[in-house]
Amino acid sequence: MNRMIPALSLLLAMALPAAGEPAALDGTLAKIAETGVIAIGYREAEPPFSFQDADGAVVGFSIDLCLKIVDRVRAQLGREDIAVDYVVATPATRFILVKTGQIDLECAATTNNAERRALVDYSYPHFMTATHFVSRRADNIGGIADLAGRSVASASGTVNIDQLNALNRAQNLNIAVLPTKSNEDAFALVVSGRASAFVMDGILLAAMVAETPDPSVYVLSTDTLSQPEPYGLLLKHGDSAFKTLVNETLAAIYTSGEIEAIYAKWFTSPIPPHGANLNLPLSPDLAAAFRTPVEYLE
Repeated sequence: MNRMIPALSLLLAMALPAAGEPAALDGTLAKIAETGVIAIGYREAEPPFSFQDADGAVVGFSIDLCLKIVDRVRAQLGREDIAVDYVVATPATRFILVKTGQIDLECAATTNNAERRALVDYSYPHFMTATHFVSRRADNIGGIADLAGRSVASASGTVNIDQLNALNRAQNLNIAVLPTKSNEDAFALVVSGRASAFVMDGILLAAMVAETPDPSVYVLSTDTLSQPEPYGLLLKHGDSAFKTLVNETLAAIYTSGEIEAIYAKWFTSPIPPHGANLNLPLSPDLAAAFRTPVEYLE
């Protein structure tokens, strides 16, 4: 995490009124106070971060963190009646939904980078992963060089397809890149044999493979198309009061140790809908990031 620089502070005074004075609300907090609703963006199938279980309930690691933020919003506004409105946010729609205020928080697995920070703001990181690819074990695809001349899928609107296209050009691999609307569509192309590989964040690939009837059919690459990069929760650009509240909430969860139980629930325990266990212990880098929450500004 040496690319992360410390935030100036938690900026508590920006989010809380002085003693005896009412809070002057604006931006997202004013909108929530007026409507009585906080809109949470989620994915329909992005375990373990954000997905629907067998009963249709929205669940996941990112969702649990966002619900803690909802509790903080309720407490700050003095409004226990604040309701949660879950809104589907796909890789293609998530940024416009945040920019236009149709969702107040995007609670999924979205990589933080400089280009995206020109459109939206990010919370403190809540996960880190690199870009890998998954293929069928029977195809004997060992590394990136073995993708040359093959068809490779990746979801539109992701950093992963940009990385794949850049690598394809730089190394003259002659890969036929197959853009898809969703991760599920891309993985389905590999399952059916219509694509030799699917390029995506390693953790998301591992989760999708774990949910298959026979995970041994697939293999996750050891080669990566990127360095590890952080995920963050998305919120509207320039809303300092709401961002402060979000980051204060996450910092309290991280530094108190509460994050360890939340992490274990989703990464080292059986998860819905089929009871798959990712068996992914908390890494030293992510543990260090939780101990000292900072903004990622690379």
